[in-house]
Amino acid sequence: MACLCRKRNGLITPEGDTAAAVGAVASADAATFYAQLTKPSWAPPAWVFGPVWSVLYALMGVAAWLVWRSPGPARGALWLFTAQLAANALWSWLFFAWHLGALAAVEVLVLLALIAATVLAFRRRSRTAAWLLLPYLVWVSFASLLTWWVWQGNPGLL
Repeated sequence: MACLCRKRNGLITPEGDTAAAVGAVASADAATFYAQLTKPSWAPPAWVFGPVWSVLYALMGVAAWLVWRSPGPARGALWLFTAQLAANALWSWLFFAWHLGALAAVEVLVLLALIAATVLAFRRRSRTAAWLLLPYLVWVSFASLLTWWVWQGNPGLL
């Protein structure tokens, strides 16, 4: 990746910082909106999301750094990584800011596919990096189900 990936303590990439910030802006009123929604019994409480995403972004940052530091060209893998970060940030806007549940439900599937492709691309560069992305893949799989359920259960809000 051109020069977007600078080694910053080996933990967080600039892309991760940007995606988190863009998603955070879209999620500014998320707690209030989320509280209004009908949710399944298996939905985590709102306070869980912040710590989970913090850990996931740290793992993503380490994974990207490992790929960036691996021998040989990593441009394709890092572009996939950047694409999934953009899709991740877009989901927050679709769901929380714009209340477009149907689009968020479709978009999260695109995000899931991009994460899976990133895991495979990272695996070619670093097995450890691929393993570090698996919790993210699992969480977004869960989030896909939750998005669909919440969208279906809240026709007046989403």
